[in-house]
Amino acid sequence: MRKSRFTETQIVAILKQADAGMPVKELCREHGISQATYYKWKSKYGGMDASDLKRVKELKAENARLKRLYADLALENSAMKDLITKKL
Repeated sequence: MRKSRFTETQIVAILKQADAGMPVKELCREHGISQATYYKWKSKYGGMDASDLKRVKELKAENARLKRLYADLALENSAMKDLITKKL
């Protein structure tokens, strides 16, 4: 996946400029982005503050950690079941 030129906090700042009343076309030209990119960002980050963004990142990291933990436990459980059925 291609990395953006803008950080998420910069994206939120750009969206806030549009909310303040700056026309989208002018905003896109100023920052060198397409209108499609602006609207994609708006759907993803619209209404967020920097603190909300930080919380979302923390939740995603925690969710990924829990998914890995679950996968490890499920694999271990499956191995134990296989071992028990072989003994019987």
